[in-house]
Amino acid sequence: MTKPKNILFIMFDQLRWDYLSCYGHKTLHTPNIDRLAEKGVRFTRCYIQSPICGSSRMSTYTGRYVHSHGASWNGIPLKVGEMTMGDHLRQAGMDCYLVGKTHMRADEEGMARLGLEPDSLIGARVSECGFDVIERDDGMLPEGPDGSYDPDGAREYNKWLKAKGYESDNPWHDFANSGLDEDGNVLSGWFLKNSSEAANIAEQDSETPYLTGRGIEFMETHAGPWCCHLSYIKPHWPYIVPEPYASMYGPEDVQEVVRSDAERQHAHPIFKAFMDTKVGETFSRQDVREAVIPAYMGLIKQADDQMGRLFQWLEETGRKDDTMIVLTSDHGDFLGDHWMGEKTFFHDTSTRVPLIVYDPSPEADATRGTTCDALVECIDFAPTFVEAAGGQPAKHILEGESLLPILRGERKETQRDYVICEYDFSATPVAHLHDIAVRDAVMFMVADKRWKLIHFEGGHRPMLFDLAADPQELTDLGDSDIHADIIAGMYDKLFAWSRRQSQRTTRSEEQLIEMRTKTRKRGVVIGIYDENDTPLELTVKYRGRKAPDMKSGPRG
Repeated sequence: MTKPKNILFIMFDQLRWDYLSCYGHKTLHTPNIDRLAEKGVRFTRCYIQSPICGSSRMSTYTGRYVHSHGASWNGIPLKVGEMTMGDHLRQAGMDCYLVGKTHMRADEEGMARLGLEPDSLIGARVSECGFDVIERDDGMLPEGPDGSYDPDGAREYNKWLKAKGYESDNPWHDFANSGLDEDGNVLSGWFLKNSSEAANIAEQDSETPYLTGRGIEFMETHAGPWCCHLSYIKPHWPYIVPEPYASMYGPEDVQEVVRSDAERQHAHPIFKAFMDTKVGETFSRQDVREAVIPAYMGLIKQADDQMGRLFQWLEETGRKDDTMIVLTSDHGDFLGDHWMGEKTFFHDTSTRVPLIVYDPSPEADATRGTTCDALVECIDFAPTFVEAAGGQPAKHILEGESLLPILRGERKETQRDYVICEYDFSATPVAHLHDIAVRDAVMFMVADKRWKLIHFEGGHRPMLFDLAADPQELTDLGDSDIHADIIAGMYDKLFAWSRRQSQRTTRSEEQLIEMRTKTRKRGVVIGIYDENDTPLELTVKYRGRKAPDMKSGPRG
């Protein structure tokens, strides 16, 4: 083989990079994912482009920065004209399918303006981020006094559960994501005190095994070439897991929290605003961490066991011989580190994700079982997949770069010397509570292998971390005079990034170069005083011509 026939693109939701044993977790063993790393390349510096589900995924699926595609937070539609991974792959002769989550919100106004019907082939693809949907499951079906956050959440999964006998108007909540007390009361997984309960569902019927089964069903019925985005919902909250995983881990397995009193006492005002959110205050409590993290670990252990099931099926059917496997996450989870919960800030806890790539091609044999510390961004996946499919990545649209040269031992580094992450929090409670203007509720991260700078709009000073001397990112050097030159150098990188031609997407670089001379033989003559001042062949249509005198107009 010179290229893989198919691509299995596995993404977990809210999986921290350091919660896998191949990335160094002390008590959580993930042997199946570890074995994949032994057969491929494990990247140690892969960064997302936004620390929130929707924006991060839109960058991954478009191969473009948030600044370029504009879907800057959950629920912000992806512009109707943005090309996606599926569009690029289909041009290369590979179909692109979805099993699981995207967090995509369609640009319904843009589709209506262009007359795109949602039930047409093109309309459906535009509505679903370029994928042909086998089953979309964004996972959550929460319900409140104003209705449901996502009325379509867990739609097919809920139907499946009801058909199996899980009787409820919302079995996703009542069984898959809640416990049960001895009196039959539902112990909602939304309340973190219930994280230590076992989910009231047979393990094989819970969300992760369900989606694994749906992925296998897809591969059984599709010959390829295809890219299948198998996109899991867990270990994203609600943090609750069925037995036997609910009992596998306890407080003794919880790793020491990464934070300091000085970090909190001298916090940057915007960083402090995120610390002071309800989720930040809650996860700052040790009793909360000891309830939640064992469940989080159980969800990851269940995911690893399902990877064992999936990889065994691929081996037994011979599919592993012609399928590239890519395993990653959309972002991490603070879990109390840095006095934070959730993922909405720029520490590596949130912005750094696991990335393991298995390439079945013989060209990749030399790199099997290796690690790579190149600076990688999730926008690199789309051009990697296009090149793996035999196509040429559209470099004027795709802002990342193919990782195939690294996978096949031709290079050890990417061509970039910094990574970028963005967060627009203008629609969040943090902006509301602190009365931050929409234009000011934006921040950017630029990082290289040594330094990480965080820029805030609104006139605030930056934050700066020395990743070599302070890998846990506990000491903010953003107001340090002796680091002024470092700060200026990192700003130079951020400014260079901001000046890129990200919107010049309708013509490739090759076409632009061709256009430099293309009009010379099309009759445009600018700045020529005498016909002999330019090659005569360019003005052949303007010389030796005769015409009647018409200065007084036509006669007769």
